[in-house]
Amino acid sequence: MASPYIELEVGERTVKVTNPDKVYFPEIGATKRELVEYYVSVGDGVLRALRDRPTNLKRHPDGVQNDAIYQKRMPPKHPDWLRTVTVTFPSGRTADSLRVTEVASIAYCANLGTIDFHPWQVRAADVEHPDELRVDLDPQPGLEFGAVRRAAALTREVLDELGMTGFVKTSGNRGAHIAVRIEPRWDFVQVRHAGIALARAVEARDPGLVTTAWWKEERGDRVFIDFNQNARDRTVVSAYSVRAQPHAPVSTPLTWDELADADPRDFDIRTVPARFAELGDVHAAIDDRAHSIEPLLELYAKDERGDMPYPPNYPKMPGEPKRVQPSKARE
Repeated sequence: MASPYIELEVGERTVKVTNPDKVYFPEIGATKRELVEYYVSVGDGVLRALRDRPTNLKRHPDGVQNDAIYQKRMPPKHPDWLRTVTVTFPSGRTADSLRVTEVASIAYCANLGTIDFHPWQVRAADVEHPDELRVDLDPQPGLEFGAVRRAAALTREVLDELGMTGFVKTSGNRGAHIAVRIEPRWDFVQVRHAGIALARAVEARDPGLVTTAWWKEERGDRVFIDFNQNARDRTVVSAYSVRAQPHAPVSTPLTWDELADADPRDFDIRTVPARFAELGDVHAAIDDRAHSIEPLLELYAKDERGDMPYPPNYPKMPGEPKRVQPSKARE
């Protein structure tokens, strides 16, 4: 039997939470109410990460033990105060996605069973020119988080030499993400090229640790930098987003000093609110400066290897090499 609904005051809004006692995270017994209250407790931080961004929703209305609903379009029926923004997919189709403008919109979506929030790398004012360059550090199976730390440190070295500031967070799973605010002057193709150049520069520092190999059969026991997370309609989970796992981990912003001994398992729906209350948003300065990607585009232009494969849902792109894994390629 469903538990009676409750109402939460979130800023100027009243957000209804239906069936608040439903257990969403069975390993720790965390409920739907805890999920919504978590997002309100870190509201300033998660709003900074999502504000004005088209945002995809990963919904688990019956908890993480059930299949997800991946939602790129907001349902036509929603509160008048909740905003949307039109985005264009690689296919050319369009959709009205959630545009986060206040913490209440996050709480409203959490009540719909949204656990993970996945923002685009653009803002509503200009959905064709990203304002964020993303580095997704994805350890291959069997690698410990220590390898991710080392790969992140190498990425920071490269960024420092380019005069760029990166902000690191746990992915909420096994990896880490680094975000760099950039001037919204370049299109998705150019920003993706900049991401490829950065990934290759990091790989060159330690090719035994880091790889840019798109095909899994070529990655080995290394940390893969997923350059395609900078392509149109590719998203990484938001800072402060909960992840849909039984123990409710959180993708948590860190300082670079903290990364040295951070354990992603320490950050979850119950520990992050206390951390946030004590420290605030350690990424509060992320919007203070936007960088040029021209140095990275110059590196890309000088690299004779050229482009790399796009994700499989993309049409064939200009300059793209064969989109077939090496073991299946014909001579």
